[in-house]
Amino acid sequence: FRSRIAAERPQYLNGFHISFDNWHSTHSDENTELSQSIYQALKANDLISTRVIEQFFDPVKEMFLPDRYIKGECPKCGARDQYGDSCEACGAVYAPTDLRNPYSTLSGATPVMRQSEHFFFRLSDPRCVAFLRGWTQSGRLQPEVANKAREWLDGESGLGDWDISRDAPYFGIPIPDAPGKYFYVWLDAPIGYLASLKNHFAKGQAASQTPQTYEQFVADPQVEQYHFIGKDIIYFHTLFWPATLQFSGRKVPDNVFVHGFITVSGEKMSKSRGTGISPLRYLELGMNPEWLRYYIAAKLNAHVEDIDFNPDDFMARVNSDLIGKYVNIASRTAPFLAKFFDNCMPKIQMGRLGSAPLPAEMAGLVLIAELGKDIPALIGEREFSKAIRKIVEVADAINKEIDGFKPWALARELNVNPKARAQLEQVCANSIAG
Repeated sequence: FRSRIAAERPQYLNGFHISFDNWHSTHSDENTELSQSIYQALKANDLISTRVIEQFFDPVKEMFLPDRYIKGECPKCGARDQYGDSCEACGAVYAPTDLRNPYSTLSGATPVMRQSEHFFFRLSDPRCVAFLRGWTQSGRLQPEVANKAREWLDGESGLGDWDISRDAPYFGIPIPDAPGKYFYVWLDAPIGYLASLKNHFAKGQAASQTPQTYEQFVADPQVEQYHFIGKDIIYFHTLFWPATLQFSGRKVPDNVFVHGFITVSGEKMSKSRGTGISPLRYLELGMNPEWLRYYIAAKLNAHVEDIDFNPDDFMARVNSDLIGKYVNIASRTAPFLAKFFDNCMPKIQMGRLGSAPLPAEMAGLVLIAELGKDIPALIGEREFSKAIRKIVEVADAINKEIDGFKPWALARELNVNPKARAQLEQVCANSIAG
């Protein structure tokens, strides 16, 4: 299954122009070593305990059921067909045994309760609670995420200890000195980020491409760590993950940036539920990947808000913005550069606002640059929709400049107006550069 996924994924990653510095797997020697060493550090810090719990067992398959193999009704909001660890509808986090009307996704049978010894990360320890109060309220998180973390920390029951073990048969990393016990995926999965980084540096060292080792890199105080996640995994990435790193003696995240879901006609995209947009189907239809990237960026901001994909709105934005504004600039100017100037762009001399008077065809470009000066900062603040609106303003201004200078008219004057050639070249080049 994993090999099939690994073989299929590059098709749409490449198709959408997405590449990675390192392609690796959580099922690796690096992740096994790091996960087990982090667990042992937490254990040495007296933050691991064991206790016997009651757990769902599939009487047909004769196996304990991991969270994702159990579905039922959310104990908080009542939404149906929710997994055994968290609700996709309301975001609640709970134990599998809290589900109402549970059933096994493997056999459809109603699971029965069996006892089993499990391992817990003591998240309720006062040291963890004190650290997380400071970390989550230190400005590292978006306000709405920090508020949600405060709710969990200040709730009546406080933070519960985290069950980090699962019983065989389970695909994962074995817990040291605990036969038949494996780490719960949410312990070793984020550690996979570090494992991939370690693998990346090992490859670079072997190829003599980097003087640094993984250990040197992660110990560098100038190195920063950022995460971009969906809102359904806030609990894991803003409580479990930073506490795991902190109390195993590792660098904690500088920021965790949370996005909402991408919905299609108001329904959340989900591979398991068969809803959403198939990236391969999108490419098979001959759709340009940049169209979808632009559409998402035009709706994306720094807050935890869902983005709804609407097919009619998608087509309208592509036709209006990408074709009617951006492509329009090139289609109105590039042909003149190709026909009269050997298809080359001249050097652009921007000048400065407030300096000596500029030729009219230059002043327009300077003013356009002034209009777009806030765009880099907006992108840095992850306010992509605001940046897109500014870019659209710039495109509108450039098209207005083109209308004013009428390069098609200048082209007709090349043989009779000595200044027309320089003006035409500069207007076309400025429009494309803008």
